[in-house]
Amino acid sequence: MKQKTLPFTKEQVQGLAKKHPTPFYIYHEKGMKETARGLNGAFSWVPRGFRNYFAVKACPNPHILEILKNEGFGADCSSLPELMLAEMVGMRGHDIMFTSNDTPAGEFVRAKALGAIINLDDITHLGFLETHAGLPDLICFRYNPGASREGNAIIGKPEEAKYGVPGDRIFEAYHEAFSRGIRRFGLHTMIASNELNPQYFVDTAKMLLGISARLSEQGISVGFINTGGGIGIPYRPEQDAVDLRLVSKGIHEEYAKLSGAFASLPRLFMECGRLITGPHGYLVSTVRHVTKKHKHYVGMDACMANLMRPALYGAYHHITVLGKEGQPGDCRYDVTGSLCENNDKFAIDRDLPEIRQGDVLVFHDAGAHGYAMGFQYNGKLRCAEFLLTEDGEFRMIRRAERISDYLSTFDFEGSRFASAGKAAGSG
Repeated sequence: MKQKTLPFTKEQVQGLAKKHPTPFYIYHEKGMKETARGLNGAFSWVPRGFRNYFAVKACPNPHILEILKNEGFGADCSSLPELMLAEMVGMRGHDIMFTSNDTPAGEFVRAKALGAIINLDDITHLGFLETHAGLPDLICFRYNPGASREGNAIIGKPEEAKYGVPGDRIFEAYHEAFSRGIRRFGLHTMIASNELNPQYFVDTAKMLLGISARLSEQGISVGFINTGGGIGIPYRPEQDAVDLRLVSKGIHEEYAKLSGAFASLPRLFMECGRLITGPHGYLVSTVRHVTKKHKHYVGMDACMANLMRPALYGAYHHITVLGKEGQPGDCRYDVTGSLCENNDKFAIDRDLPEIRQGDVLVFHDAGAHGYAMGFQYNGKLRCAEFLLTEDGEFRMIRRAERISDYLSTFDFEGSRFASAGKAAGSG
């Protein structure tokens, strides 16, 4: 079994916590860059170039986006704020792919104004886009293969998903776009999340290449395929990471098989988010209480408002007790937060070293869909985010919310609430 390690020490975290109380997130710059370069390197053979569009929803912070932009990544956006984050770091045009669903007109307008690649979720959206924003010179459709492909536990079965153009209408969608004057096309799908089987992604590329070849026979040229994200990470120590070399080799072979079907082979895009930042983000939290009831509980200063994946999916996040890495896990605990919800648990029946009040716990692999899924139920405030830079310094990339932030959107004449918020949020 592989050991989960940390890129920082107990002493470093204690020093940071003296200035900025826990909970907070830490992202490891070096680790993210190395993973980004590994993905780019694995697909360096792709005709006319490979590109990963980082899924902004995984870790929506412009400091992270800027790091990944400098590694050659684009941004996969699904909302107006995400488009604005991409724009904030200087992304324009085909640096951005806009993949949304139930999209309001204004977001299509902004995406088109930025020159983003617009990826439509349904054939009916073509007319909606034309009416409200005008048609761009390139259109992509998201394909839903239905029961012909298996999904997985997180994203569900394709035939039950709300996303994408079904197989019986995908060719109609391209011909409809062609009839409206569009001549440049892409083809996208996203049918699994956190998948660890390398062959799954090879099969997805094969599926998209096959559809693209049929479209080519019908006079419609697909300039790129986008296999989506979904490449998982080993949350559990006993799991293995996806071997990108195997994925690359398999997809390369599928390209070779169909090379004669295209005048020009489609480029290959992906939209990996979790793969890039997930393993390199950590939630740091301090133990408030250790109690014995019907079970032994460790109560943290973080809660599911900081990291909701365990409560939402039953997801596993490995836990390190700082300073006790070498001690046996001979105590069994439920590790909980302070929300008024009984599913506010980071771990259930987890074997850990003996834990005492004031110990600091680190939740591994929290760099994707961690902070991003935070919320304010029970008046919980979202925490700070820090970047552990390549020179070993902690740099704040998002401050912690204050009570004044929480109260600022109320339109209420009770001045004592406004003044209380301002006073508590000062400093």
